[in-house]
Amino acid sequence: MNLSYWELKEWFTKVDFTIVGSGIVGLNCALTLKEKYPTAKILIVEKGVLPQGASSKNAGFACFGSISELIDDLKTHTEEEVFNLVEKRWKGLELLRKNLGDNNIDFQQNKGYELFLEEELYEDCLEQTLKINELLQPLFKSNVFTVDDNKFGFKNIHQNYITNQFEGQIDTGKMIAELLFKVQRLGVKIINSTDVIAMEELGNFVEIKANSVSFKTKKVFIATNGFAKKLLNENVEPARAQVLITKPIKDLHIKGTFHLDKGYYYFRNIDDRILFGGGRNLDFNGENTAEFGETDLIKNKLEELLKTTILPNTSFEIDHRWSGIMGVGNQKKAIVKQLSNNIYCGVRLGGMGVAIGSLVGKELGELLE
Repeated sequence: MNLSYWELKEWFTKVDFTIVGSGIVGLNCALTLKEKYPTAKILIVEKGVLPQGASSKNAGFACFGSISELIDDLKTHTEEEVFNLVEKRWKGLELLRKNLGDNNIDFQQNKGYELFLEEELYEDCLEQTLKINELLQPLFKSNVFTVDDNKFGFKNIHQNYITNQFEGQIDTGKMIAELLFKVQRLGVKIINSTDVIAMEELGNFVEIKANSVSFKTKKVFIATNGFAKKLLNENVEPARAQVLITKPIKDLHIKGTFHLDKGYYYFRNIDDRILFGGGRNLDFNGENTAEFGETDLIKNKLEELLKTTILPNTSFEIDHRWSGIMGVGNQKKAIVKQLSNNIYCGVRLGGMGVAIGSLVGKELGELLE
């Protein structure tokens, strides 16, 4: 990069804190650091033109776990661990709404519905609904999960849903735009199209080497989630999610967030359209990638389910497709810790970035004492 004296002086000299990644975690980390250290010079470096991972590419589900997901979690986690996971997600959503305001992120609590392709899975979830409601009672003070009839007219599913009374949805683009505005208004500088390649600790400083510039900073906070493997030796792997959205559909009656086939598929209403994503279970190995893109296998399956299950009696056209990169691992708990004297990380959001991203970012910033 051909940088002038002024550019080096203003952006890359005497940097106190550098945050790698301008998604929901990185931006909330910046907010926390700026609150604790108002005079600090904070720089965020971002590899993309916009936040590159999943923060502005997700489906906008303000969720904390469908009934089948929580039952599945109980197979590998204790009841206390599952409760703590849900509590952290719920508190993260509350923090997101408090920080940005419901109107600014178009938050709507239209409920979440789990649909079932198999009778056996439905019966298993129904049988354990009372247990899950009792587990979550101290947090929500009422039953989270209830049973509904197939009021939206979906086909080829069990004719009952299990409904999450507290699930909501947001406008992901508005969320990120509002976060960016809030952070920049506080004087935090954001440098886009800057891909960090390596870091080297030099006593009380860290030298950051990027694709276009190298500079020194006192502390580094890594918030790259699905791309963290390149910089960290932690249990976090990339996981691609493929998504499509239809053109506007006249008199669309579907409203809410929907989970299908153990949550491997998910869809919602937005701007008189259906946003539909998922299908990683068709090719886990292929989708464990940090490369953006779509595959015919998953594209065809998403279109098939739209035609046969979600919109069986409605004509529609696909308007746009994209993909996002999540960070997953062998545990659901996020990794938020100090890695060395001057380097910290907050990664592995496990597909729950909207729910826990604000809280993980806050915790990451609070690691610095």
